[in-house]
Amino acid sequence: MTDLPGNGSPYEPDEVGPQQGVGDPDPFLRLWTPHRMAYITGENKPTSADAGSGCPFCRIPSLPDAEALIVQRAGAAYAVLNLYPYNPGHLMVVPYRHVADYTELTPDEVADVARLTQEAMQAVRTVSAAHGFNIGMNQGEIAGAGIAAHLHQHVVPRWGGDTNFMPVVGQTKVLPQLLADTRSLLAKSWPAES
Repeated sequence: MTDLPGNGSPYEPDEVGPQQGVGDPDPFLRLWTPHRMAYITGENKPTSADAGSGCPFCRIPSLPDAEALIVQRAGAAYAVLNLYPYNPGHLMVVPYRHVADYTELTPDEVADVARLTQEAMQAVRTVSAAHGFNIGMNQGEIAGAGIAAHLHQHVVPRWGGDTNFMPVVGQTKVLPQLLADTRSLLAKSWPAES
């Protein structure tokens, strides 16, 4: 890497770098992810279990697809990109109805969640050749659900070596593409309904 300090970088350790003199210069490259601050602080997280505009999964379907990051809609559920993805292309499949528990889904909701999950896998494989997937639901706050009141299934693409030192040591995920661009690619590659 020729752009690191000491290797031909425009910011040699004794020069004022991008932070304009704040702190002591060092050889580390920083990857800023300010969009994650909303997740860390709980911004937009519902304060109650009620349906309506306070629930992002109830609000999202009323927005235009590109703005909401919705990739595909079905009769009883929709697929949307995760705002705080674990990996590039991380989607969630969400029933329109505000329901917390998988056992409370109707047969139509179960069918749409399952079909959209399959189609999400196909679209991600087409766009980015995922090697595998983590697919699942966290049922209840105690099980790790960030928004426990509105069921959502995660579809997380995986590649060999995608868990490296960055998330383990640096607690940072490197996402190579803007969410709007990812949404556009996945929407164009979404399989035709069978």
